[in-house]
Amino acid sequence: MTSQRMEPTDRVYVGIDVSKARLDIARSDDPTPMRVANDPAGIAALVELLRPLPIAIIGLEATGGLERAVRDALLAASLPMAVVNPRHVRDLAKGLGLNAKTDTIDARVIMDFARLATPRVATKPRKHSDELEALVTCRRQLIDVRTEQTNRRHQTTSPAALAAIDAVLDTVNTQIDQLDQQIDAMIESDDDLDQRGKLMRSAPGIGPVFVATSLAELDELGRLNAKQIAALVGVAPFNRDSGTLRGRRVTRGGRTSVRCALYMAALSARRHNPVLRPFADRLAEQGKPKKVVLVAVMRKLLTLLNAMLRDNLTWNQLECVKNA
Repeated sequence: MTSQRMEPTDRVYVGIDVSKARLDIARSDDPTPMRVANDPAGIAALVELLRPLPIAIIGLEATGGLERAVRDALLAASLPMAVVNPRHVRDLAKGLGLNAKTDTIDARVIMDFARLATPRVATKPRKHSDELEALVTCRRQLIDVRTEQTNRRHQTTSPAALAAIDAVLDTVNTQIDQLDQQIDAMIESDDDLDQRGKLMRSAPGIGPVFVATSLAELDELGRLNAKQIAALVGVAPFNRDSGTLRGRRVTRGGRTSVRCALYMAALSARRHNPVLRPFADRLAEQGKPKKVVLVAVMRKLLTLLNAMLRDNLTWNQLECVKNA
């Protein structure tokens, strides 16, 4: 892959590959790769370098939280940037025939991805967003540990092993309870999060786990249209057609943790929500498979929640609820 030097009037695309120790930078106006330390001094130098340029967009690879410091600095400087999925970037590299993988190559592919895919420009995170996300992630990981240990307990007969597992389960359950309290307190302490949470909780079927997960990991809820938010979560159907073949539409991709929480909320809404229950019954009467029905309920529930947050409405204020 080669890059040509652009005219000064052209807008500049930037790709940043993030590691724990450094940031590798590729620019569309300069074929020479750059590298700075991933620390406050290096990030400040990067921002000063990019600030005067006519930036079109900066692509920043998501790296498990290592990108947050540079993300916040770029947003604070009002530089247009997008956090991009590393899997999508790697797919582009494969499509371009780039089998080699180095930080320098990755930075240039990220730059090309930002130019070709036009990813959505990030906005400044809400207050407490990072802290809330950390708490929600920790809680989810402890739930996995509890499930694992519970399953192991059913397969164990040794009294000593059972005692050890029970001790672990007691500790994990205590930590989960404490995290639930901390998450609730954090949401209540933030007027914006508290208001958004109350709007969502007004919908039958929506509980505290989905509220906390969406507040932490789906900040776009209420900011996008129905198709965009469905695709972002991974409940939008995609065509599988080729020539005369018309394949079954399937859902894929999206934010797994949010989709899992939405799945549990949809199970409850399928039984108890006065709007979604008859909607699901109609689909079932048409012969739709149970999985198709549930995914449709997930998508409709997400669409309604998106409208509620967009228009600052409670569940009972929605027109479809009034007309039900």
